[in-house]
Amino acid sequence: MRTLLSTTEIFRVDTESEAKELIEEAKDTAIQEGYRINNYANTLKEKKKKGEVIAEGYQVKIVKEYQPFWFD
Repeated sequence: MRTLLSTTEIFRVDTESEAKELIEEAKDTAIQEGYRINNYANTLKEKKKKGEVIAEGYQVKIVKEYQPFWFD
């Protein structure tokens, strides 16, 4: 028997406010879609050229748990 336990989703957004909004949306829809948020994070990523920042964005990671490993 195969049971999906969790998924990890990684997104790219342009601003920190978009990152926070994405996390809040996932939290709001968790119960309706049958999962819980096990972990989340947002990280600023910078692209540099010759020591100068030429681009930046946020990486958003959301871990959704559908079933614990041991469930009754």
